[in-house]
Amino acid sequence: MNSTHRNSHHENIGMWLGLLGVTIFAITLPMTRLAAGPASDPQLSPWFITFARAALAGALSIVFLRLTRSPRPTRAQRKPLLYAMLGNAIGFPLLLALALRQVSSGHAAVFTALLPLATAVVAAVVLHQRARTAFWVCAVLGSLLVVGFALMRAYQHSGGFGLEWADLLLLGAIVSAALGYVYGAQVTPSLGAERVICWVCVLALPLTVPGALMTWPDHAVRTSSWLALGYVGVFSMWAGFFAWYRGLAMGGALRVSQIQLVQPFISILAAVPLLGEPLETVTLGFALAVVATVFIGRRFAMPNPTASSAVK
Repeated sequence: MNSTHRNSHHENIGMWLGLLGVTIFAITLPMTRLAAGPASDPQLSPWFITFARAALAGALSIVFLRLTRSPRPTRAQRKPLLYAMLGNAIGFPLLLALALRQVSSGHAAVFTALLPLATAVVAAVVLHQRARTAFWVCAVLGSLLVVGFALMRAYQHSGGFGLEWADLLLLGAIVSAALGYVYGAQVTPSLGAERVICWVCVLALPLTVPGALMTWPDHAVRTSSWLALGYVGVFSMWAGFFAWYRGLAMGGALRVSQIQLVQPFISILAAVPLLGEPLETVTLGFALAVVATVFIGRRFAMPNPTASSAVK
């Protein structure tokens, strides 16, 4: 097997791992909505969801790190891990849960389509990854398709195009997630995907354990909400990152990030059985168009020979 074929095989595995991670993350939206409940019927508070899910993942991480006898992160690795912790363990889940108290998971899902562009921009700035102009055209086109979809839905539901407070929270969540993804990918080659998310969750424990205890619900909560919290703690906050960080490292953060374009549509489909949210035919049409930009963009994702990439 020559080096070119081997590298291509390596990148393909990274793409598949990225897709697995994205699928797990996509179900996070309806599960978070189920855990939090709408403003008219609140269940677990957004603050408790944020702290409890990270604390649960932190407990699992301690077990994993001890069983694998993992060494402590070096001084150079701690800074990226801290940024990943702030983005993925605190910022994204908190802002998302606050927003999902006000909007449906379908509404939130269309905003998450901005994640590929946000992650690619952060990767270009932080990791100095480069791609051809055609790649950026496809990335922007895919994001514009989803933004157009979001605006169309907003007009259908409220008769206007204005962004609400929940929309700003969702935009903040996207930026937080992108930063966490890229900084986590930065130390994945040296630490390993599994250890990255484990150390992220362990570093957050001094915040998440007291936070969970202080925000513990003082009212009856539905069993379905507790089960949804279990999902976002075990899968969204922990196991999903095993696949996602590994995929970013193997396939390249800039390239693999574009798989996130299909995430909102997986979320919308998952919300049908989980929350009873309606599935509109037009959603499938936009999904097909967005998926097309992912595969077209992937053909142009290879950087120029003179460009360097910090994650291989």
